[in-house]
Amino acid sequence: MSNALPTRVLAGVTVPDTPLITKAIEFVRSVSDDFTYNHVMRSWLFGQFICDAIPDLKDHDVELHAITAILHDLGWPRGTVDGSGIVTKDKRFEVDGANAAREFLIREGEKEHWDKHRLQLAWDTIALHTTPSIGMYKEKEVGCCGIGISADFLGPEKAFGGVLTRQVWDEIIKEYPRLDFRNGLKKVLCSLCVEKPETTYDNFVAQFGVLFVDGYNLEGKTMVDIWRAAED
Repeated sequence: MSNALPTRVLAGVTVPDTPLITKAIEFVRSVSDDFTYNHVMRSWLFGQFICDAIPDLKDHDVELHAITAILHDLGWPRGTVDGSGIVTKDKRFEVDGANAAREFLIREGEKEHWDKHRLQLAWDTIALHTTPSIGMYKEKEVGCCGIGISADFLGPEKAFGGVLTRQVWDEIIKEYPRLDFRNGLKKVLCSLCVEKPETTYDNFVAQFGVLFVDGYNLEGKTMVDIWRAAED
């Protein structure tokens, strides 16, 4: 899709403004708590600002970037409204979020604009957002979404590209406050370890279970354990 889309200014950042982006915002607002909503909106705005300022990243599907950033954490069990049907018992939160986003795009998007490739790219973008060692080597949209999300963790001084200023950061934070971000994130990740621990053993979430969740145990569940059990 062309980047020649209508725009608006949100928290000081110029962003694309399409009916589908508006629907994505309305959807995530309807199923997410304030903590999750503010995080995903900041992630979008940080990513849009950073990628606009980097010539090699500016030319990308900004509508897909917007929608995937806005919907990327639909799989958080602590941040998603009970009864939404999004969070499963047996899938990683990234997969739940990617599946929910794809269903949203099939339901709300115009079929001629969302072919199988674009839908798959949206799914990949969300599914890989916690795996930059892979995501940054895929299409630009995957990288741009991840860059914005990581900026919300790293802060302006350490964000990708060195272009995000404290002034821009502060304006976005004013519009979408962090709401005790570190503690809130810890609660989200620990909830995954409690509610569906089998989805955490092979990824970074396990570190929070080991450190903060009573009874959480990786014994017999690591790659080393699999290696030890392998036949020669």
